[in-house]
Amino acid sequence: MGALSLADLLRLRAEGKTVEGSAAQSEDTAVIFVWLPGGPPHLDMYDMKPEAPVEYRGQFSPIATKIPGLDVCELMPRHASCADKYSVIRSIAHSFADHGGGHKRFMTGRDPLEPTGFVNDFPAAPSFVAKSREGLRNGLPNYVSFTDGGRDGVDVFSFGAAYLGAAYVPFAIPGDPVQPSFRVPNISLDESLANRLDDRLALLKGFDQIRREVDRRGSMEALDEFQRRATELLTSDATKNAFDLTQESDSTKARYGHHAWGYRAMLARRLVEAGCSFVTVVMENPYQSGVDWLKQGTYNWDSHAVNCHIFDDAKVRFPIYDQAVTALIEDLYARGLDRRVLLVVTGEFGRTPRIENVKGSQTGVTQPGRDHWPNSMSLIVSGGGLKMGQVVGSTTSRGEVPKDRPMTPNDLWATVYRHLGIDPEKSYPDHRGRPMPILPSGRPIVELI
Repeated sequence: MGALSLADLLRLRAEGKTVEGSAAQSEDTAVIFVWLPGGPPHLDMYDMKPEAPVEYRGQFSPIATKIPGLDVCELMPRHASCADKYSVIRSIAHSFADHGGGHKRFMTGRDPLEPTGFVNDFPAAPSFVAKSREGLRNGLPNYVSFTDGGRDGVDVFSFGAAYLGAAYVPFAIPGDPVQPSFRVPNISLDESLANRLDDRLALLKGFDQIRREVDRRGSMEALDEFQRRATELLTSDATKNAFDLTQESDSTKARYGHHAWGYRAMLARRLVEAGCSFVTVVMENPYQSGVDWLKQGTYNWDSHAVNCHIFDDAKVRFPIYDQAVTALIEDLYARGLDRRVLLVVTGEFGRTPRIENVKGSQTGVTQPGRDHWPNSMSLIVSGGGLKMGQVVGSTTSRGEVPKDRPMTPNDLWATVYRHLGIDPEKSYPDHRGRPMPILPSGRPIVELI
């Protein structure tokens, strides 16, 4: 899927259109979805239990925020200063403990037919957004994802569109935006157009040249509709401006942090500001953009003791995360985007409340970690015109299961669809022609509305 040119993607989308059309009611709304693959540890971040036994509570202490009852990890001080601009949900849970099953369960709102593997049986929720917004034409890809290099396949994180078709997977942009060599690789013209224009184009290189060439040679008339739309996107000011980080001030870049996570978050804000409907920002590996690899660290949030020393890894990971996410939150509010744009930050599940201690594969010494735990998790939401500065739900004294207000990922997606003006009861035919609703269950989270 990552090899599709933009024109291929546009062609597939046109072929997949339904008769009645599917533009959402609120086309000016958008979502930024920050994905933390591997499963962030809820007891060490947003649901700390300082009174629990030491084998549960971990090494870090909670710090108070400006919102009473909303405490966060001491490694996330920026969260404390802007707690009025986000809400924490502590009581979402499901039953799929494998990464593959957890990704599929969370992303699709349905129990996967196979509890392992990352190939979706059902469309990921953002694919339904792309389908619902396919009639929206604003010169930008309507569904974008930012990932590490080599992690942009649709099946890496269960971003597949299943029976909706390949037209509705994200427009994938891998790599580290901090690096001078960063390019947006998947926006390309097919070979015939490249021959006509004597140049293979990248997004941020050659805009002026291709515009002059198109005008001079009249090549637009020779292109079919979809190739023309691809070229329009390539040469549009909306596309050029959205990805041009030179337009950001040095102070803004410093606030987000000169790191892949911060720059991806900044690009996501620029994209939704320009009219993109759904942007996924994957924050997976903190050891890039000049951050030295920690021997007792790990690539993603999968903090088994065999993978990492969870607390040493957190000392590197959490501050980078804290800076990037809170910069995005504060920027959305400062720019007046907090009603139009909904931010969701989550992984596929939480981590075991009880800490394990086993020998690390990289260190060879016994170290602490936490295993997969779908029985409870924490996530945050910001903006969307919702009620911020609160904690929704709770878990038991050791963070093992929801205590108050138990929910599932479907309730989160119902809230997202409500924000976007998408009817979750609308149906699309599966591979057998059976009508399948966008969301089989779930209700918007009333505390946020």
